[in-house]
Amino acid sequence: MKPTLLIIAFLSALIATSQPVKSPSGFLGYELGSYFSRHHQVIDYYKHLARTYPEKIRLEEYGKTYEGRELLLVFISSEENINNLENIRKTHLNTAKGNDPGNKVIVWLSYNVHGNEAVSTEASMRTSYELLTGKQEWLENTIVIIDPCVNPDGRDRYVNWYNQFKNSPYNADPNSKEHHEEWLSGRPNHYMFDLNRDWAWITQKESQQRLKMYNKWLPHVHVDFHEQGVDAPYYFAPAAEPLHEVITDWQKEFQATIGKNHAKYFDEKGWLYFTKEIFDLLYPSYGDTYPTYNGAIGMTYEQGGSGRAGLGIINSNGDTLTLKDRIAHHNTTGLSTIEISSLNEKRLNEEFKKFYHKQDFKYKSYVLSGDPGKIQLLTDLLDAHEIVYGYADRPSTVKGYDFSEGKNGSVKTTKNDLVISTNQLKGTLVKVLFEPKTKLSDSLTYDITAWSLPYAYGLNAIASENHIPATEKNENFSSSIHFSADNYAYVGNWKSMNDARFLATLINYKVRVRYTTEPFEVRGQLFDRGSLIITTADNKHNPAFLSQLKEASDKHKKELVVAETGFVDSGKDFGSNAVKMIPKVKIGILSGPPFSTLSFGEVWHYFEQQLKYPVSVLGLSYFNQINLSEYDVLILPETRDQINDNVVKLIKKWVENGGKLISIGSSVNNLADDSDFGISHKKEDNDNEVDEGNSVDLTPFSGHERDYMKKMITGAIFKAKVDKTHPMSFGYDDHYFTLKLNSSAYEFLKGGNAVYINEKHSPYNGFAGSDAIAKQKNTVVLGSNPLGKGQIVIMVDNPLFRGFWENGKLFIANSVFFLGN
Repeated sequence: MKPTLLIIAFLSALIATSQPVKSPSGFLGYELGSYFSRHHQVIDYYKHLARTYPEKIRLEEYGKTYEGRELLLVFISSEENINNLENIRKTHLNTAKGNDPGNKVIVWLSYNVHGNEAVSTEASMRTSYELLTGKQEWLENTIVIIDPCVNPDGRDRYVNWYNQFKNSPYNADPNSKEHHEEWLSGRPNHYMFDLNRDWAWITQKESQQRLKMYNKWLPHVHVDFHEQGVDAPYYFAPAAEPLHEVITDWQKEFQATIGKNHAKYFDEKGWLYFTKEIFDLLYPSYGDTYPTYNGAIGMTYEQGGSGRAGLGIINSNGDTLTLKDRIAHHNTTGLSTIEISSLNEKRLNEEFKKFYHKQDFKYKSYVLSGDPGKIQLLTDLLDAHEIVYGYADRPSTVKGYDFSEGKNGSVKTTKNDLVISTNQLKGTLVKVLFEPKTKLSDSLTYDITAWSLPYAYGLNAIASENHIPATEKNENFSSSIHFSADNYAYVGNWKSMNDARFLATLINYKVRVRYTTEPFEVRGQLFDRGSLIITTADNKHNPAFLSQLKEASDKHKKELVVAETGFVDSGKDFGSNAVKMIPKVKIGILSGPPFSTLSFGEVWHYFEQQLKYPVSVLGLSYFNQINLSEYDVLILPETRDQINDNVVKLIKKWVENGGKLISIGSSVNNLADDSDFGISHKKEDNDNEVDEGNSVDLTPFSGHERDYMKKMITGAIFKAKVDKTHPMSFGYDDHYFTLKLNSSAYEFLKGGNAVYINEKHSPYNGFAGSDAIAKQKNTVVLGSNPLGKGQIVIMVDNPLFRGFWENGKLFIANSVFFLGN
């Protein structure tokens, strides 16, 4: 480089670094709160801060969203701390391992997990600016980690919609279009998942990438910034009951300490707020509970507003709530959190160490057995959470609580049994995720009350009060068979979603696959209903057949058995009518109002991201223009309201002509009590009837909410019977643990009840009111009815709920590929 160019480069760098920092308003070109900033503008502002204060701020991109937007962490602290960031991190993590505590506090602030709760990202910029320019004394002992936007796809969806429809200037009239967001709202991510309920299940790309960073830091304090209804005052800690029993006295105490500090500032301004109501600390997959179960002071802050508020809205009191107001409130609690954390550095470090070294849970080990594919799916989740596990080191008899039987029992272990101990760094999280029964201090909860992973993954489990020895098992999958054109067929079991993914891969490769409707035995091995049969003859016109089969087998770790003949040892031969070809079906998912965006997203994500099988998204707004004969399967996600009668008529005619309709959750109600569909609501037992004409409700006015809970089910686990001969149930045992999200109940179907609840109908885990429990007796959970040439499939309990109930997902694949084919 020439000397002149060197001088120019030096002067340019000098000018760039000597420029004064700009406030958010100064950088963006509009007053903060007068306009919603798009994601790229927010990122640009943080890059401006990093250029201006390179010694005090560090940026780290930790991933991309489904739509390709940047996920960013911002580290703000003193120059000394920023230069020593990695050593501070390691010292902090070593505290959890028993070493002496450090002298720094880690505070993580997460903004905009719900995209249309858009104030928090705006507030993050103001908080960062004020930290760097006026609150530097707190940064001497505090590392502030800011995630300015957890959900960029949802945020930009909302911001783009709002900027398109807002009046100019904005209109505070709550009836104006700008206050009524459309069906695909900005709240969820690309696949319509609620990222604030995905911390533990990490089904989404954003969650998976964020968790890696979170586990690298395990902060002392974590705050999740939200918005609620426009009429609600501000909410901050302490949280409401129920609080999970693992939450320590210190975690409760410091929530109150933080809340009082917030209250001081809010009182000065005359701002309204509330605490200890609505938002509990139980369900483990929130941005407050998950950090809490990992040793943090985890909290939710809720500002009134949300997607309805826009830049300003008149609430029910006649007051105008503006975006500037909302920014001020979130900025105040953000700074207050950092301040009080900085002042309590020593205690936070001491208690963080205690959290990890004062664990004494009733159950010391969980021993799980079952299909290797299901075990693999669970260990993938455990690896992501950095939960340590092993395998039974020798055959032995383990006594404890038997999840399947709901009482104490025993099991003989094998070397393939998974063993997970609570005596580990993540022991508290293990206890929460695996506990057989959730202890409730209050039945009024904000979310589901049961989620135990052995039930969710369909594995047999024993919770032991003893420590069970375990050893590591490092086995890399490698198929032991030789793929050759001389082999007659290849046979594989059908037990888990890994098998369904294997099948979907083969179908996408155009490999022809058959399945059996009856058990058979070959080479001394029993293959149950649903097992896959891939014959060489069926694929003789596919020159890539063998390489594709091997590739799919290796990719999905699928064990296959070579069949040298179609003449089986017992059961039906491969040429029998009991062995059917699996067609490449064309699937449509209905979308738009009145379908739940969340349920629609669950179905969409299931096919595109989990099964990797193509689907078409069909909008109700143009449904009558679609040639339905092009589709083999239509899926109705859950609904918020009734489906238009004309749409139902079109669907009915399509089914009669040979289509297969899969109705999930509340959408079943749209088909109920129609004689053609053959689906009926559960009738009340006569002995439960009350003479309403002579009855008087003497429940105290304040007790009506709790009295209503008798009719409610808030996410409870029930044990259901399984008809293993029904194609929907292929691959399942004779029972299935279903997650019930409400008290809906339907009579048995005449066509076939694949999964049902009989006289034994009490929940194994979670809360269900007495009236709701009684209603479940002798009801269908999943089943089918024929209609003309087609099939109606109903799934009363949504097996795709939030994408985490792994053991229910095979029902969808069975219904698509096996039923009626």
